[in-house]
Amino acid sequence: MNGPVLVPRLAQVISSVAIFGYGVVTLLNVRNAVAGTAPLVVSICALVVLYAVQMALTSPGARRWSMRRKTLTLGVQVVLTLCPLAWLGVSWGSMAGPLAASVLLLLPGRVAWACYIGIPLVILGWALATGVPGPQSAYLIISSALTGLVIYGLTRLTDLVREVHEARAEMARMAVTQERLRFARDLHDLLGYSLSAITLKSELIHRLVTVHPERARDEVATVLQISRQALADVRLVASGYRDMSLSAEARSVAEVLAAADIDVRLTADVGRLHPLVDTVLATALREGVTNILRHSKVQACTIDVAVVDDRVRLDLVNDGAPVANRIGSRDRGSGLGNLGARLGAIGGELTAGPVAGGRFRLTAAAPLRPSKGEEQPPELCLQGGHPAAPAEANWSEQRAG
Repeated sequence: MNGPVLVPRLAQVISSVAIFGYGVVTLLNVRNAVAGTAPLVVSICALVVLYAVQMALTSPGARRWSMRRKTLTLGVQVVLTLCPLAWLGVSWGSMAGPLAASVLLLLPGRVAWACYIGIPLVILGWALATGVPGPQSAYLIISSALTGLVIYGLTRLTDLVREVHEARAEMARMAVTQERLRFARDLHDLLGYSLSAITLKSELIHRLVTVHPERARDEVATVLQISRQALADVRLVASGYRDMSLSAEARSVAEVLAAADIDVRLTADVGRLHPLVDTVLATALREGVTNILRHSKVQACTIDVAVVDDRVRLDLVNDGAPVANRIGSRDRGSGLGNLGARLGAIGGELTAGPVAGGRFRLTAAAPLRPSKGEEQPPELCLQGGHPAAPAEANWSEQRAG
C-alpha cells in the first residue's frame, strides 16, 4: 500500500526541490546585487511570496481552478516578476522562467504557448531598452525559456504519475467487483438448475415413496448424482473455470423435464462443438430449463439444436410463458440478460419471448467457431476472470471425475 502512495509524493517532492533550487539561485544573485540590509530584506520577502505563488500554481489542484482564479493568480505573478526588474536588473531576470512555466500550466493550448514565447521577447525588449550587454541578454532569454520548460515538464510528469497510480487503484477495485460478479453469475447459472432439479426430484420421491418404493430409490440415486455434480460445480466456480457440453446438457435436462411429467421432444445431434460455443449454448439451455421449472406451468417442451449456415442454433419452446428474466432486464449479472452478453462475446445472439399459440420461445445462436479475438473463455471476455484451464476437457469427463 505504501509503494503506490509514495511514488506520486516522491514526484511532487522532486518538483518542489527543483523549484526551491531555482529560488536559491535567484536569492544568491540578488544578494550580490543589493547593498544594504533593508533592500535585501525587501528582495527576500518578494522572492518568498513569488515562489509561494509558484508552488501553488504547480500544485495538482491548480489545473482545476476556475479561469478567473487562474488569471488573477497569474496577474500577481506577472507583477512580482516584472516590477523588480527596474530595481534589481539582471539579477532578477531569471525569474521570468517560473512565469513561463505557469502560463504553460494554467492557460489553454495556443494561448499558453503564445504567452510562453512572448515572455522571452519581453525580457529581450527590456534588455535592449536598458542597455544590457548581448551575452547577458542571450543568457536571460535562454535561461527563462529552459527554466519554464523544466518546471512545466516536472509538474506535468508529477501529474501523470499521480494519474497513473489513481488509474491502477481504480482498475484494482474494478477487478474485485468483476470477480464478485463472475462468482455470482456462475453460481446462478450452475446451481440454479441443479437446485431446481433436486427440488423437483425430491417432490417426486415424496409422492413415490409409499406407492413405488423401488422407483423412489432410483430417484434418490439420481438426486445424489445431481447433488454431487452441484458440489463439483461449486468447486469449478471457485477455480474460475468450467466447461460444459450442449449434447450432454440436453440429455440431462430432458430427463429432468420428463421426471416433471413434461412431454419432451429433443433433437440435438450436432456432434462436438467448439468448447466456448458448447459451454455458452449449454448454459443458455440450462437457464431456459431453469426458468421453465421455476416460472411456468409447462406440459410440453421442444428442444431443437441444429447447424445452419456455419452457425449453431438452439431453440427451446414450451407451452408456458415465464414471467421473469427478460432480456432487457437491468440485472446483467444473471438470467437471460447475462446469457445475451455471453453470446454477444462470441459473436452470437439471444432472443426470447412469447410466440403464437401461448408458447414461449428462447433462441440462442452462435458461430461454429468464434472469430479471432474472441477465442478466450466467456468469463474472460465479459468479466476479466481467471485464466481458464485447457478447453478440450469435456463435460462427460468432468462428470466422470
